[in-house]
Amino acid sequence: MTTSPWRSWRRSPRPAGTAAALALAFALTAGAAACATQETGTPGRTADAPGRGPGVAAHTAVTRDDPEFTGTFEHGFAEVDGVRMHYVKGGSGSPVVLVHGWPQTWYSWWDIMPELAEHHTVYAVDLPGLGDSTGSPTGYDKATLARYVHTLVAERLGVRDARVVGHDLGAAVAFQYAARFPGDTERLGYLDLPLPGPAMDGAAYRSLSWHIAFHSQRRVPEAIVHDNVRDYLELFYPQVSFRGSAFGGTSEKSPFSDEEIDEYARTYSRPDALSGGFELYRSLDKDVQDTEAAAPVKAPTLLMAAQGQLDGIRSTVDARMTNIVRAVDVPGAGHWLVEENPGFVADELLRFLD
Repeated sequence: MTTSPWRSWRRSPRPAGTAAALALAFALTAGAAACATQETGTPGRTADAPGRGPGVAAHTAVTRDDPEFTGTFEHGFAEVDGVRMHYVKGGSGSPVVLVHGWPQTWYSWWDIMPELAEHHTVYAVDLPGLGDSTGSPTGYDKATLARYVHTLVAERLGVRDARVVGHDLGAAVAFQYAARFPGDTERLGYLDLPLPGPAMDGAAYRSLSWHIAFHSQRRVPEAIVHDNVRDYLELFYPQVSFRGSAFGGTSEKSPFSDEEIDEYARTYSRPDALSGGFELYRSLDKDVQDTEAAAPVKAPTLLMAAQGQLDGIRSTVDARMTNIVRAVDVPGAGHWLVEENPGFVADELLRFLD
């Protein structure tokens, strides 16, 4: 694949350190019945960005000096049922809605957004309560989150022909969007997530990985992580990379740059956002019920998975997506498809979306 000239590679991570903290977290999960006190907080406010001086909104710090962003994209906010939802918009052409997973925000799509925007109007959203979206949604089950995203996209922004693309738990949100609002969904991009539902119930889902079981506990992850958000994220990202332990490797090198980790840590350091991220996992049993109740998605669907993981993921979605027009492994990529092989992901999406 050729690389578009706009792509800049910001891949200079710090050493990831040791995975001992993750092992400790896993050990503590086994004793999760001994609850710690959950930290609470008010919805995060926009603060001055570190190093940027007074009056500079935190949500603009990572983009304000990037000419690729300032020449094409803009930040926006809209009120949706008591939540102030943040999104980034740019480009022209048919609309594409990008939905992030955990522990990320709209910024997870940045490596491919300029290329997508050459052909499409791109909307990258922060899920309710996460990123720079503030306020508390009525639930973190993916059907509820899909309703918030749909209200933002279809009613506030007036987009009734969305191509909805989701990654990780954002893929489950994208699925619910397509299943519940088929008239407003032109296409579905589903990236690297076993679908909670008839093929995989909540108990089976929690057994897939230590972090799913850990994050599903009440109050415990907040108590362990709250003062060490950046360290926790920095340790976590390499685990599910292509050369990380989840894929049989031993590398602790992160596919994320320091800038990216800093940006995610900025938002997840808000106590409400940290808890909201864990609520994405605590709602898995509800997600299973909602998938079982949802109508199968008939929109043309693109399925993408980490290298070697396609068959396992497809086995969970085949009964719920009846029009999968293309299904591919992303070579050389673990769970972080965009970060680990952005050129391949962008090319596949453009081919599918066009």
